[in-house]
Amino acid sequence: MNRKPIGRVIATEKKPTSVDKFTFWTDANLILNPFDLVKVVHVNKSVSYGMIEDISHITDANSFLTGFISSDFGDVTVRAPTLRIGMNYVEAAIVCNDHNIYIPVQNDAEVYLASEEEITFALGLKGVKNPLPCGYLEMYENTGDNTKVTLPVNFNSKFVIGPEGAHLNISGISGLAAKTSYAMFLMKAIQDGYLRRNNDEDSVAFVLFNVKGKDLMGIDQPNDFLDEENPEKVKAETFALYKAMNLSPEPFKYVRYYVPFGSSDNSAKNSALSSKELESYIKLEKARQYVFNYTDDKENLDLFFANIDDTNQTIDAIQEYIIDGRGGFDKINDWNGFKDLVGQHCDPQRTPNKNEKEIPVVSWRKFKRIVTKAISHGVFTGGTPKNTLRLEEPLKKIRKNEVHVIDIANLSEIMQSFVFGYVIRTINKLQLGEYDSDDYKPPERILIFIDELNKYASTETPKNSPILRQILDVAERGRSLGVILFAAEQFRSAIHDRVKGNCATHAYGRTNAIETSKKDYGVVPNTYKNILTRLDQGEYLIQNPIFRSMLRIKFPKPIYKQFKS
Repeated sequence: MNRKPIGRVIATEKKPTSVDKFTFWTDANLILNPFDLVKVVHVNKSVSYGMIEDISHITDANSFLTGFISSDFGDVTVRAPTLRIGMNYVEAAIVCNDHNIYIPVQNDAEVYLASEEEITFALGLKGVKNPLPCGYLEMYENTGDNTKVTLPVNFNSKFVIGPEGAHLNISGISGLAAKTSYAMFLMKAIQDGYLRRNNDEDSVAFVLFNVKGKDLMGIDQPNDFLDEENPEKVKAETFALYKAMNLSPEPFKYVRYYVPFGSSDNSAKNSALSSKELESYIKLEKARQYVFNYTDDKENLDLFFANIDDTNQTIDAIQEYIIDGRGGFDKINDWNGFKDLVGQHCDPQRTPNKNEKEIPVVSWRKFKRIVTKAISHGVFTGGTPKNTLRLEEPLKKIRKNEVHVIDIANLSEIMQSFVFGYVIRTINKLQLGEYDSDDYKPPERILIFIDELNKYASTETPKNSPILRQILDVAERGRSLGVILFAAEQFRSAIHDRVKGNCATHAYGRTNAIETSKKDYGVVPNTYKNILTRLDQGEYLIQNPIFRSMLRIKFPKPIYKQFKS
């Protein structure tokens, strides 16, 4: 597309051009935006591309006082008799040069808007291998002359779910950032791609945690868009966007739901699903209730103490004591017997090992206070009641393309931590080969999605937390093991540095100015920080190894069922 110059590079004594940045003047009426891409004619017939970071307006007035005096000393109804000379000047960061020439662009060089093909080249979007749709970008809105550009954007999937890079971190304030919606969009794109390829040697499965209401409890059902003012119009627009990105406008396939077991008089009380909904799901064989029994799950008791600072490691000592079957723990087989025996160890007169001094009574009392309250929950049962199972059973036999949704929304915080840690531990065991059998081969990759990561891997989480240790293990070794973490949180600055540091992809949603002032945003230009405070729903700033710059992308509305609040 032939375009006219929109301005020229200007290099001054105080503000020279550099290998990283340049400034150009342009028409004051030309509408440009941060994240728009421009090109500059450079030496040896090369072209340098720059992404707009900031736009300023300047006049020939020496100071603010000049304007005040010119208006008859502050009369707002008086127009200054002398027209001030003014212009816009734009600061841009060099993205690339098509001849790999990175000397500073020269003063007075012509600046143009980049064409669609040039944008694709400059941002590293051309010929992306293993394409995984991550949204679309829009440039030159309101610039005029039909110059607006809309482009689908693809990740290289091997830099998102391995083996070249792995893990995704999504941040943004609750509600407005649509973190879950964006994670689900990416996972839908991943499932679509793997369903098309249908390759046993390169397969993926998904484990999702439902942490808010019924958010993810209908992802196998289509969205009716009835919450929209014009449902049919929004539906048509959403379907068109999915098709433009080569995605199926259908909800997730091969979905299984796992709901915490409740009491017999109201089996759904531990889930946001109604009793009728749960009954329907079970009848359709797409849902089961999960339980934990003492015989098989006593080894996971340490997960109750994920946020307890056990500096003396007495809780670990109690855990080993129980697993070894000392003090009578080898003779019990249910949770009621376990609670009674723990109670005995809290009483110096009744303890089975009165001469045992390595674990003080005060530690047993601390252990009892936390554990007995937690295991009073209905999911801790004797045996496996009808239509229930242990979570380990479906997870250790998960098949390619399956989506397992584990409902923890209505559980207490300590129970949510227990279930999350239990699942991570099970998936790690699976990928390490502890469940190997001749008739089953696990998927090459298992993608785990969790919202509210700050509950499990924050900067304040105790270093001895068993869940934090597992998350760090996934972040640092998961790429090679095939365990991939997609995690979301409100405030990125609150997350453990080793978790963030091992994520290949980062998505920044709408947040506040207090958050953007933290060191995590130190590399983000100030203008972009301001943009972060006013992003709309469905907009993200994205960083990924294959992109030459941070991108502002949009993504379509969810294609699966949305439950009304």
